[in-house]
Amino acid sequence: MLPRRKFLHLAAGAAAAFGSLAAARRAFAQAYPDRPVKLIVGFPAGGQIDIIARVTAQWLSQQLGQSVVVENRPGASGTLGAEAVVNAPPDGYTLFFAATSNAVSASLIKNLSYDFARDIAPVAPINRINLVLETNPAFAVTSVAELIAQAKANPGKIDIASPSLGTPPYMAVELFKMMAGVDIVHVPYAGEGQMVTDLLGGQLKAAIGGISSGIGHIRAGKLRALALTTATRIDELPGVPTIGETLPGFDASGWSGIVAPKATPAGIVDKLYSAVRAVQADPKFAARLADLGVSLLAMPPAEFGKFIADETVKWREVVKFAGLKPQ
Repeated sequence: MLPRRKFLHLAAGAAAAFGSLAAARRAFAQAYPDRPVKLIVGFPAGGQIDIIARVTAQWLSQQLGQSVVVENRPGASGTLGAEAVVNAPPDGYTLFFAATSNAVSASLIKNLSYDFARDIAPVAPINRINLVLETNPAFAVTSVAELIAQAKANPGKIDIASPSLGTPPYMAVELFKMMAGVDIVHVPYAGEGQMVTDLLGGQLKAAIGGISSGIGHIRAGKLRALALTTATRIDELPGVPTIGETLPGFDASGWSGIVAPKATPAGIVDKLYSAVRAVQADPKFAARLADLGVSLLAMPPAEFGKFIADETVKWREVVKFAGLKPQ
């Protein structure tokens, strides 16, 4: 047994060492960032998520006083980029522009080397990706209730299209089938361009897609916006109801946001979160996102972490209902 005096001496030394370490961490966070920050995007350049990431990086650079450089690491529905960040040093210099696909991939991609919701430090969401249930005007349905009624009266005869497997619109169709209890034919497309073309041409009756790809046709009266998949109505399509107004609790919008490696110091996460909030408070930034067909989504880190976990659970249930097999 240690003499009391020696024990107290060792305890005091440990406390001093701990205090020095805590002070060092605070000083490190205060100095951050002192060099460029990398923001990894899990999709190719030129797509909607990449464009939003680059706009965000530009505004974030101004707030942080350092360049925020976007690096594309596409592949496997964004999981390759996520893996690179999960395994990066937790120093705040490698961040990831997360998206809905990262929550969906937890159930659709086999043998992932990480648990996305568990192995990241949430910083802040940036935007919500608004989706719309749109129809060809010749299709004699003018509300979600009418669509559900027709689908129940004609099981297996009404088709609803979407972009490819795992995308937010694809999952929105499957969620609609599950919550409405209808038997409809889900027609996946490789991309939204051809889907919208076929919808305009009448080869399709209905589809769920991003607002940015259909809003021009909707405003011109060439497509009908039947309902939004978001939890609330949005300014970009005033007067258009949500699916949730007919199916309470329905919410299938996409989202994007910034996360860091799991052990990133709280001081750095807080500094990044404050920078994001300052960016989102800039009316010009909000206007730029509106131009891209998306809207702001804001919440603190802890709430964002719970949001990602809840999204992962929700889409796991939809994947199970749809009988989708991990690939």
